[in-house]
Amino acid sequence: MRQQITNIFFLVVVICGLSVLPAAANTTHASGEHHSNIHVTVSQHHGTAATSEHAALGHVEEGAVEGHAEKGEHEENVRQLIAPTHDGSLPWWLLAIPFLPLSSFIFTLLFGKRLGVNSHWVPIIAVLISFSCALKAFLTVKSGHFINQDLYTWISSGNTRVAVGFLLDQLTAVMLIVVTTVSSLVHIYSIGYMKGEDGYYRFYSYLSLFTFSMLMLVLGNNFMQLFFGWEAVGLSSYLLIGFYYEKVSAATAGRKAFIVNRFGDFGFILGLFLIFVNFGSLHYYDVFSHAGQIVGHTWTIFGMTFDMPTAICILLMCGALGKSAQIPLHVWLPDAMEGPTPVSALIHAATMVTAGVFLIARCNPLYELSHFALNVVTFIGAITCIFAATIALVQTDIKRVVAYSTVSQLAYMFIGCGVGAYGAGVFHLFTHAFFKALLFLGCGSIILGMHHEQEVKYMGGLKKYMPITYWTFLLASLSISGVPGFAGFFSKDEILTMAFNSDIALGKFAWFIGTFVAFLTAFYSFRLFFLIFHGEFRGTAEQKAHLKESSPVVTIPLILLSIGAVGAGWFGIPALLGGHNYWGHFLMPVVGEPELHISTYAESVLLGTSVLAGGCGILLAFFMYITKPEIPGKLVEMFPRTYNLLLNKYYIDEIYIAGLVEPTLSFSRKALLKVVDGGIIEGIVNGIPRGIGAFSSKLRGLQDGQISHYLAWMGGSALFLFVWMFTR
Repeated sequence: MRQQITNIFFLVVVICGLSVLPAAANTTHASGEHHSNIHVTVSQHHGTAATSEHAALGHVEEGAVEGHAEKGEHEENVRQLIAPTHDGSLPWWLLAIPFLPLSSFIFTLLFGKRLGVNSHWVPIIAVLISFSCALKAFLTVKSGHFINQDLYTWISSGNTRVAVGFLLDQLTAVMLIVVTTVSSLVHIYSIGYMKGEDGYYRFYSYLSLFTFSMLMLVLGNNFMQLFFGWEAVGLSSYLLIGFYYEKVSAATAGRKAFIVNRFGDFGFILGLFLIFVNFGSLHYYDVFSHAGQIVGHTWTIFGMTFDMPTAICILLMCGALGKSAQIPLHVWLPDAMEGPTPVSALIHAATMVTAGVFLIARCNPLYELSHFALNVVTFIGAITCIFAATIALVQTDIKRVVAYSTVSQLAYMFIGCGVGAYGAGVFHLFTHAFFKALLFLGCGSIILGMHHEQEVKYMGGLKKYMPITYWTFLLASLSISGVPGFAGFFSKDEILTMAFNSDIALGKFAWFIGTFVAFLTAFYSFRLFFLIFHGEFRGTAEQKAHLKESSPVVTIPLILLSIGAVGAGWFGIPALLGGHNYWGHFLMPVVGEPELHISTYAESVLLGTSVLAGGCGILLAFFMYITKPEIPGKLVEMFPRTYNLLLNKYYIDEIYIAGLVEPTLSFSRKALLKVVDGGIIEGIVNGIPRGIGAFSSKLRGLQDGQISHYLAWMGGSALFLFVWMFTR
């Protein structure tokens, strides 16, 4: 095992070194030329947009970018749109980022069974090289060079052309780092966690497919490729959540995730149709550079008329609600815990659930045209934020607590995007990837130590048995709780500040909810921490006898992730704290950055309020679970209905089953199965052969073997023909 770890991290060092050296030489696109860019000025006064051209890295594209502006004061933010180029070929390192995991998936699925316990090597090497190429991509963007180029034409019909293409800008670069970093560490971690599992090779092939799908989603330069990656991550999640397919609950959870997302994806597809009808293209550049053209347009359906920008944004948001598990399509994510714990880390931190936030951030030129759509995003984010946080307060399954915290933290990202602070939303996505992956992989280490026990009521006092897991889990808990200096503090408070600063109707409401949820988050995070690591051990004697720290192949990824859980937020230290907010400046050309209207004093009060809320949550958890551990039991006795309401997740699953699932199944059985399938379809399919059989049996009676009868039939037939010929 030590030799394996040494080999893996030697590969990391070598690959990263090889990737950084060429990037340091300021390499550009294969053509060696700068790309021309269109800068679109989008009003931060929501519901309006003004567009104009500005020169960027190269010459200014000829032709005006159409826009729209309403009268009134508003601050402007420049949006950078990278014009597509058709000269030269895409650099090999950009192609390697998604296609190495794809090759790994194919190879491992076909030949992994023969490799047995060594089937992890090809996927790990592939994703590490992909990670190194992502670092090169980030450095390329940082040096001021961007790429927007098609690889090949996918669909061509008349004037319609859809291609497989790649867009490398600031937003893409950030997402590449998130996906490949977390995926690499999950691949390595899984060596220890999945050891001895049946289907070991299959697990690694699915991980590679998952990574490829998300990379294609974030790298695409058009909506069709984004939709391909969108559906591919859905397929991958189905395969991984239902990995233990012989376990009924796992198979059910996989189907649930797949089906629930179909509801959101239906709206997403309608949104893509509207985009194509209005712009005649699905390429980001064509759509975003002419976004202002649809202002004032309407869409009429079933006698109802909708504002076109609002309709498009709401429909796209439907897809985002499904993938990012927001109300009312959140129900699949907690059940996704049925999959292996490394899968949970990958889904919650870097792949599927971040896709919805990425979609809204990428489509910010469209969302800036609809004040109503932004308010809807903000409202859903705020409601989901407190909804999920309250459920997490009482859950006893270690992974479900962290799962509901994911739903709540994703809601923070929706709030950020909804108030127009897309950079803040993506910033929280970035920091969340590290502390959430650390929390889930820490849960996996604990589950291994407890012999796959997930109920916190059987844990306690694990600190002395699992010191590395203890300290890394503590760092993740401090980060998600928003303790100053940790990554979660900077990104979460950026969102809360921008929500309070926003001029949209629900900005202050979202700030209030977000601040209160900061208190709840700190409370349930440290409730979980204290129940696991402190107090007396509550498990069996057999479990206690086998308690020990996980192997290095498990703990080393925890240590590496803890670095991100602490330091990932340092890229966005605000001016109030003496920083320069490098993060905001880096992403501003793509997503803009709202100007602050509040004073430094007000900003300080907002920051202090959030820190106080988090601190009170930690202190309350310490008081209730360390100082006075009898209090939780008394509260349950005092408020049994409230406790059961939260424990049963507001009975949303039961409501869906009673109001949607059961009626659908009943209708399917009684109408579709009995009438349509059994009566009509089977009536036709089985009735025709049955009729032929009945007719044949009657006809068979004429074959009685009597020559006189045959002569009579022949004579009669001849007479009939004779009469017919002379009488016609």
